[in-house]
Amino acid sequence: MSRLSQRIGELTHSRDARTVAGNFIWLSLLQVASYVFPLITMPYLARVIGVEGFGKIALAMAVMVWIQTIADWGFNLTATRDVAQNRDNPQKVSEIFSNVLWARCLLMALAFVVLSLLVSIIPTFRENWDILLISFLIIPGHILFPDWFFQAVEKMKYITVLNVITKLLFTAAVFVFINDSEDYILQPVLSAAGFALGGIISLYIILGRWKYRLYAPRFSEVIGTIKDSTDVFINNLAPNLYNSLSVVLLGIFSGGVATGIYDGASKFINILCNILNALTRAFFPFLARKKEHFTIYVRIVLSIAIFTSVLMWVLAPWLVRTLLSSEFLDSVIVIRILSISLIFYVLSSAYGSCDLIINKRERVLRQLTVLCSVVGLIIAVPLVYYYSYVGVALTVTISRALLGLSSRYIAHTDINDLYARWRRKPIAQPSKQ
Repeated sequence: MSRLSQRIGELTHSRDARTVAGNFIWLSLLQVASYVFPLITMPYLARVIGVEGFGKIALAMAVMVWIQTIADWGFNLTATRDVAQNRDNPQKVSEIFSNVLWARCLLMALAFVVLSLLVSIIPTFRENWDILLISFLIIPGHILFPDWFFQAVEKMKYITVLNVITKLLFTAAVFVFINDSEDYILQPVLSAAGFALGGIISLYIILGRWKYRLYAPRFSEVIGTIKDSTDVFINNLAPNLYNSLSVVLLGIFSGGVATGIYDGASKFINILCNILNALTRAFFPFLARKKEHFTIYVRIVLSIAIFTSVLMWVLAPWLVRTLLSSEFLDSVIVIRILSISLIFYVLSSAYGSCDLIINKRERVLRQLTVLCSVVGLIIAVPLVYYYSYVGVALTVTISRALLGLSSRYIAHTDINDLYARWRRKPIAQPSKQ
């Protein structure tokens, strides 16, 4: 214990500690801005557009999560790691930034083709074609807003200030332009405009003030960049099998009202998930350089997760009464179930997205995540069909538990050694009579 205390003391008084702490503060503010401003508009939107409007937006956002994951392709981790390890080489950093930007544009174009096909094939999508296609406008703005790059160079202050300003403008616009139930379609339009404005200014900072270069796309390098991040992409995409796909199933099985009830509850949990993820992202570039401090990071983030889980369980009724409306009373049970998942979310984030990727065990993480996500998808169908929004909350919590606990085990296990020992295990011989 004294040795751990000594290491914590050394870490907290170092320049790296100040950098990590500063990045965590700015990242936390970034995540808080992404959700606090929507929380400000939530009571107003709940009254104006109603629970059905909420449900339509939730369905569109669930689909956009898939498309955004495709456009990101795991670059938020692999590119962050690569830039962090080469940040003293401006030319190399410019190459990484350029290849990632062009790769994301290519992936976005392919995703739009797929979305157009789905809208023409799936009846539920065809009924909501307008909100789906308009919500797609968020994706190019997201691509232009490279928070991963600012994280990699450990200068999150710029992107956070920019994000807060654009979110403030977006929040004001909601009260000005959304005045009745039919105006729900404007919500994704305003959100996309905020992303686009922030993205343009952030590119000015990177290319204009910091003098990094944007090289013309080279097809072979762009494809190589995509291939190098495929394992992490699959790892990021797979949880959508039980997470956002469950919301899509909820919309198909139970309609817009049930989807709105779940979406209202999940917003509170998503805020905490993103704040906890901000802590991981703040530590990630530092741990990529100094892996020996991983234990301290895990103890910090896990303690925070347990505290917030208990807090959300207790405050759930008050949050629903204060920030939502009487239509959302059933969201209380959803918040309480999802609050348990926060602990497992942190385990999978720390030991999976952080530890395994830093140690370049992306393939192991991909296999583990796909397996747990497929199990989540299998249990999602009956749970959502029979238990509606409660079934979605149970699906997410069980799936996160499987992924978090197994990530914790795998991170401390040499799979090749385990397999070799299993192969060397002697076969029991029949006893001689």
